[in-house]
Amino acid sequence: MRDATTGPLVTDEQWLLDAVRRATLNVAEGGGPFGAVVVRDGELLGAGQNRVTRDLDPTAHAEIAAIRDACARARAFALHGATLYSSCEPCPMCLAACLWARVGRVVYAADRADAARGGFDDSEFYELMGQDRSLWPVPVEARTVPGLAEPFDAWLAAADRVSY
Repeated sequence: MRDATTGPLVTDEQWLLDAVRRATLNVAEGGGPFGAVVVRDGELLGAGQNRVTRDLDPTAHAEIAAIRDACARARAFALHGATLYSSCEPCPMCLAACLWARVGRVVYAADRADAARGGFDDSEFYELMGQDRSLWPVPVEARTVPGLAEPFDAWLAAADRVSY
């Protein structure tokens, strides 16, 4: 990706400015104030903007959209060696997505306090993950049912499974 004034984007700051620009444009398009890009070897692999309210999808965060785009373009579910640049500190869900996608690094501009000032306070989720599940506002329960291990047995028996 090239910018007419700076040439190729190569520094963390340039990629962060790109993510911030995408976030700002997204607000004008009716989306949330978040943008993200995934970069590997100096090349843009994927980009995303927050589409939660537009798409009525609580998982449509910019980072997850960028990861989905990057994986589709790379035709891979793992993004080893890639960096995810986000206009804002990723929430716990997006951090988990970064871990599952195996990005090599996450770099962000605004932090969680900036997000809270803008009306996006994730502090309760950060705190919640450290608490015992019995204290969570949404019950998370394990129940034993017949055949609960069958999906894993089928997975382990599949000769063509792709490990991840």
